[in-house]
Amino acid sequence: MQVDIELYRRDAQLPTGLRLSVIDIAPEHPARTMVFVHGFGGRSSQWAQQLKTFSDTARVIAPDLRGHGQSDAPRTDYTLAEHVADLDALLNTLGVSERFVLLGHSFGGAVVTEYALAHPERIEKLVLIATAGEFRLTGAARALIGLPLPVLSVLHRAYAHRAMFATPYAIATMYRHSLARWQGWSAFRSLQTPTLVIRGNRDNVFEPRHFIDVARTIPGAEEVDVGASGHMVMLERVDAVNRAIERFIVERPKRSLTGAASATRATRDMPWLSFYDRGVPATISIPPVSLPDVLRSTARRFPHHTAMIFGHGLRGNHISYRALDRDASRFANLLLSLGIRKGDRVLLLLPNLPQSVVAYYGVLRAGGVVVSTTPLSEPTELIRQARESGARVLVTLDRNAEAARQAQAASGIEHLIVVNVGDYLPIWVRPFAPPPRVEGAHAYRAALARQSPADPNVALDPTDLALIQFTSGTTDKPKGVMLTHRNLIANTLQTRHWFADLREKKETFLCVLPFSHVYGMTTAMNVPIALGATMVILPNFVTREALEAIRRHRPTMFPGVPTMFVAINNVKGARKYGIRSIRACISGAAPLPVEVQEAFEKLTRGRLVEGYGLTEATTVTHANPLYGRRKVGSIGVPLPGTQARILDLATGRELPPGQIGELAIRGPQVMAGYWNDSNPGEAVNAEGWLLTGDVARMDEDGYFEVVARKREMILAGDYQVYPRDIEEVLYEHPKVREVAVVGVQPARWPFQRVKAYVVLREGQEASEEELMALCKRRLEEYAVPWQIEFRRELPKNFVGKVVRRLLVE
Repeated sequence: MQVDIELYRRDAQLPTGLRLSVIDIAPEHPARTMVFVHGFGGRSSQWAQQLKTFSDTARVIAPDLRGHGQSDAPRTDYTLAEHVADLDALLNTLGVSERFVLLGHSFGGAVVTEYALAHPERIEKLVLIATAGEFRLTGAARALIGLPLPVLSVLHRAYAHRAMFATPYAIATMYRHSLARWQGWSAFRSLQTPTLVIRGNRDNVFEPRHFIDVARTIPGAEEVDVGASGHMVMLERVDAVNRAIERFIVERPKRSLTGAASATRATRDMPWLSFYDRGVPATISIPPVSLPDVLRSTARRFPHHTAMIFGHGLRGNHISYRALDRDASRFANLLLSLGIRKGDRVLLLLPNLPQSVVAYYGVLRAGGVVVSTTPLSEPTELIRQARESGARVLVTLDRNAEAARQAQAASGIEHLIVVNVGDYLPIWVRPFAPPPRVEGAHAYRAALARQSPADPNVALDPTDLALIQFTSGTTDKPKGVMLTHRNLIANTLQTRHWFADLREKKETFLCVLPFSHVYGMTTAMNVPIALGATMVILPNFVTREALEAIRRHRPTMFPGVPTMFVAINNVKGARKYGIRSIRACISGAAPLPVEVQEAFEKLTRGRLVEGYGLTEATTVTHANPLYGRRKVGSIGVPLPGTQARILDLATGRELPPGQIGELAIRGPQVMAGYWNDSNPGEAVNAEGWLLTGDVARMDEDGYFEVVARKREMILAGDYQVYPRDIEEVLYEHPKVREVAVVGVQPARWPFQRVKAYVVLREGQEASEEELMALCKRRLEEYAVPWQIEFRRELPKNFVGKVVRRLLVE
């Protein structure tokens, strides 16, 4: 799993009163538990590559020993017995009851050897890496550790703190009482646990013979010499070490023909696991942190890397992750100075701007709840959302100040914060005229300049409410969906790991999906931030501007909606903009016609996959594999950690593959409920299943196809007609650009009739009879449209999704 392991760090308070810092990562159904113990002067993060590799299928635990890393450093003797007792107490505190694989590096190998002798019943297998039978330093190293503690402390602060991650007292005392005294040969001869010994052939930290003889001394031990490597074998020869460990602990690894999931994972209930791309885990371990911790982590690891690009070419501005993180803290401190407290709501009425990202993470860092709405909202809808949410602060663009004033006057909003498009542009390209002053409002740039960039460190829990996102209202009145920090982090990691070959700090995202909608919020903001990717931010989708941004910044990822891909497909000479830099795209919010998908992939040579989700599930629940099997018309398979089933529309019982019913979803991304909902069990039942309101079916392989919204299904007499079936046929016509099919009720007609609304390609002409003839050839008689109406455009919401109720009205 490619994620910052520090997000999984926690403190474990032992019964003795000692606090150990430990990294603990657990997938949903771990195949085993693996415990990693570092060596003398080391720390748990030295196991980073092993933790990332094995956490896909195993619970992995890596503590900092006492006196090391972030653990307590008491003034004790640091004997081997103390370390063994600490390890036993830690595992009991963490609730590890099953047998586990125990791994130790260097002197950590001595700790795990003694533990295995004391508790053989708890150990499944033992792995010793660069472990010697004796750990006696010689020459200068021994003389250095023998220096008086004050002198050693000075040298440690000046030089050794980058290589020795223990306190000077722990270093000196542990060497005298543990390393210098341990004779491991008799302990090795007494081991009965299956043991693997891994070493390199250039390890000269201790005498070479003390490494070479280890495997020979342990009864039945296996040995792997990874070749050219020094003492830090697991860091220097990562792949070789990981392969050796995997071969040793997994007797018969089984993989499907797609190379992704083992046969044991492809259970009857989740057949889709067999079709995951290689590297996509079956489940995701959700770190016990808040969403601002993800930004904090990325800023710590990649402080100078570009987080956001706003504007183009010489007129653009590059904002680093350190600058983004500091401005998020400034914004949080601004809110706290205005009296905002944990749980208070802050309404964001912003297009895609750097300020949108800063405000979003700043609200969360202050402990507030983001209420996200689109700048395209009607004034009445904005007022309704402000009232319903009880927002105390509204953040908006200066050009929307009048609408913001109206909302403030009609609700409980106490403060306005006004941003300007030029806030993050270089001085020489900002608008010549100063931004309009909004009486009584806080000007974003000036207000942030007065705040500290220090993190306010508001205590947050993963289960705290983070976001109220009002649904799009394409079929019903918008509802406020409540999403927690855990929901948002879960879906961010699920989506990030679906694209298994994404590289930290190497990707560039074209961010034109609105951040104000949870689909854009997740795929175009939270995912790139978790990756340390660069976000090329566009306020809205204008085809030529998007292509120009592609030409200048060469994005590798492009999350979008079908209308965006349609628009680019229809541009003559689109290739001259360098769109082949795009490696992967995910399309959501509306069905992706196969003709659109094929045309876009031909243009870019990248991969465009259809996904599915809904606001109530933090937006993404299904997607087609990027490189594996794709099925025409399918939304793909459930993401890692997501369960899905089809329920009978009448009885609610689970249906077998091939039958049509309502799609139900369960997973860590499913909402906490609706804001101010009087009947919270209506959408999510007691077992955590979300009823999506979508009519769908699942095939034998676990691929899902959404047929229609329950409310969009057309009841044509005795027949159920699904709009997508008709739309796919009309999309086959070369003159058709966009289609939407609805059910209408003609006067004095006993049931609904099928009506299609069609937008033709630019410069094309077609008759109703021409399209009707195609439908009659390809569809059953009851599904042939009663009427086809041509439109210049279809009504859409701010995400680009067709608002069908406006067609019916």
